[in-house]
Amino acid sequence: MSGRKPVEDWLTDWDHLDPRWVEDPFPIWEDIRASKCPIAHTERFRGAYLPTRYEDVRNIAYDPEHFSSRQVVVRENQIATGGGAPPITSDPPRHRVARMVLLPPFTPQNIDKLIPKARAVCNELIDAFIDKGRCDAAVDYAQHLPVRVIAHMLGVPDSDGDRFRHWIHEILEAGTSDQYALERGFGELTDYFATHMAARRAKPGDDLISYLLTARYPDGEPFKDKHILGTLRLLLVAGIDTTWSGIGASLWHLAKTPADRRRLVAEPELIPTAIEEFLRAYAPVTMGRLIAKDTTINGCTFREGEMIMLSFPAANRDPAMFPDADKVIIDRKENRHAAFGLGIHRCIGSNLARMEMTVAVEEFLKRIPEFSLDGEATWSEGSVRGPRRIPLKIG
Repeated sequence: MSGRKPVEDWLTDWDHLDPRWVEDPFPIWEDIRASKCPIAHTERFRGAYLPTRYEDVRNIAYDPEHFSSRQVVVRENQIATGGGAPPITSDPPRHRVARMVLLPPFTPQNIDKLIPKARAVCNELIDAFIDKGRCDAAVDYAQHLPVRVIAHMLGVPDSDGDRFRHWIHEILEAGTSDQYALERGFGELTDYFATHMAARRAKPGDDLISYLLTARYPDGEPFKDKHILGTLRLLLVAGIDTTWSGIGASLWHLAKTPADRRRLVAEPELIPTAIEEFLRAYAPVTMGRLIAKDTTINGCTFREGEMIMLSFPAANRDPAMFPDADKVIIDRKENRHAAFGLGIHRCIGSNLARMEMTVAVEEFLKRIPEFSLDGEATWSEGSVRGPRRIPLKIG
């Protein structure tokens, strides 16, 4: 982002909005991890820590007593979110209730029912550009499938996709340093779902909004509106940006790595394994934690009131956990990656994301077995990393 002071020392002044981080964060994480203190700190963002080892990330993720989820994005400012985005912003014991109600819609059995729709969407998208000889794999393809699938699940028009993308940009990218963009995107998204909630109360349907309106706390009371609104915001934002980033990174890798692309074309049964490796190597999601009380991990003292950037992508590149961690090995046998998080907040939508990524790559390779980069890819800024432009030459 323009106007930001460049980082001079990543150990003491890291900034995930620095253009060098946005373009290629992997060497930065490697240098921090190899230093005497593999947990960096910065005075930016009102004070924040950056663990880079898998072990440290795991220990923090499994310690909600000291590391709260009341704030989950490392940004310049925070806003009152009117209930947050449960369950991702909930701590125990409230977290369990908010999480359990969302599990049934995202079981493997329910996600499998969406596969035909996902395949149809992919082929409709490919039809629009396959004869042109070129496409943008992010703008023309990856960014559409998650939008249309989650819109279907929520029961909202997938024609609102441009609005969804705009709000996600304001909340997760521009809003990291621009308070007005954050508040504007947050407010517009909240108003959007409030309107749909009112419509479902008048006429319930077979969708996630209607489902949440009928959900109950253990004492039988219905969920409060602010809880439902927060969960809907989470489902839309988390259900779109993370997955289109994963799809885009997978296609970007295959465009620049012909041997891997041709192997998957010849051995499509290997695609699910390759998807796990793409998730590890190009994990899109970084979460924040608020330090609830002073504590020490591996000799590093964390100060109450500051933030932690819980970098699952950095953990996934830790050579102490993954042999040849910086190599993308599409037939990697053991792959206990942290792309979907660790601990009580592990991603509820992991089955959906895996399905969408697998189907997107399968259908693309079926229809377009040969493609290559036709220019430089550009990457997003903020807590979710993924390609925003992937110019491809087809054939």
